[in-house]
Amino acid sequence: MTEVWSELKKTTWPSRKDVYSTTLVVIVTVLICAFYLWVVDLLLTRSMEKVFEVFG
Repeated sequence: MTEVWSELKKTTWPSRKDVYSTTLVVIVTVLICAFYLWVVDLLLTRSMEKVFEVFG
């Protein structure tokens, strides 16, 4: 356990500004990916509906 504490003392923790900026990047990236997946899902749903209308 002593080794764990000595290693923890060696770590450098990110500043509040760093945490804020990286969190913002993660949130924006997640929103962009979610929007992209929503559009792909919408297009695939519509195209499958058309396929089922023609062949179903």
